[in-house]
Amino acid sequence: MNTTEVKGNWNEQKGKLKQKFGFLTDDDFVFEEGKVDEMLGRLQIKLGKTKDELRKFIAGI
Repeated sequence: MNTTEVKGNWNEQKGKLKQKFGFLTDDDFVFEEGKVDEMLGRLQIKLGKTKDELRKFIAGI
């Protein structure tokens, strides 16, 4: 997953993640250029998933 993939559908992906995991907050989804790994790290901690699992999940939404 690269930044173009994340930015392209980010609002849609974010909405679906929030539906599936209602305990996630907007702060968990803060996405800044060049900081994809930081955001994935926050989600990884909250969801207990690996970065690869998160990347596949987000790409599959």
